[in-house]
Amino acid sequence: MSLGSTPILFLPGSWHGAWCWNEVIAHLVPDGRPALAVDMAGHGLRARRPECLTMRPFDPAALATEVSPVATVDLDHAADLLGLQMKQLGRGGPVTVVAHSMGGPVLTRVAQQVPELVAHAVYVAAVMPASGNAPGPYFTLPENAEALVLSALRGDPDLIGALRLDLASNDLAYRQQLRDAFYGDVAPIVADAALGLLTPDAPASMMRGTTELTRDGWGSVPRTYVLCARDMAIRPALQRLFIAEADAAFPQNPTSVVTLDSSHAPFLSMPAEVAKIVGKLG
Repeated sequence: MSLGSTPILFLPGSWHGAWCWNEVIAHLVPDGRPALAVDMAGHGLRARRPECLTMRPFDPAALATEVSPVATVDLDHAADLLGLQMKQLGRGGPVTVVAHSMGGPVLTRVAQQVPELVAHAVYVAAVMPASGNAPGPYFTLPENAEALVLSALRGDPDLIGALRLDLASNDLAYRQQLRDAFYGDVAPIVADAALGLLTPDAPASMMRGTTELTRDGWGSVPRTYVLCARDMAIRPALQRLFIAEADAAFPQNPTSVVTLDSSHAPFLSMPAEVAKIVGKLG
């Protein structure tokens, strides 16, 4: 395939599903660019919901203690699934992979394992850990100060095996916190629709997975980071830290950086701009 015609695979992040990329893909298809959005392991159609959210009468204690049905999903599961999805889309050839948020470590693992299948790795406000580093500790660094996600979690992730959001809550302040965390620049009616499509549990095990990166593996893959300057889920300073660590480890293959004046969800607030960025990549 020639430059510009390589298939593009879109991977959503935690709590999101393939649906979040629909508007971006709509801008690519008229130009004939093959594009597909998929669900990450434990998310979207592959998600399983805890019983406590639909049990009546509602038991607040169960919300914080019920073990998640996706607790066993880890980075290995997610990477195996993404690798299969890439092979199906690319028919064994390379594809450009666009990962959002916690889709980043999954893309990193696959790019390390089979770099020949990744034409370009694109990280959109995504976690891009350094070699041997787990994603979880990054979220408590000073670079992520004032982020709004951790305080929105319900229950102990180590106990329930998930990063759980109370998506059925009628607490107006809590729901506004979720909007601000993910969709600060998205039209309110669209943000509310997106909240309705989120799945409550993101597998906590994925936050603990690590990947050893090598120059001939992930370090050899062309990469672009789309930095979201108004992000309240993964703060811009933390995004810049990911980029700096990658460039320090693999200076022969520096990260191309594009900055959008967007929240954590540019696929909803500025899909045409996201499509323009990824559409130029081979």
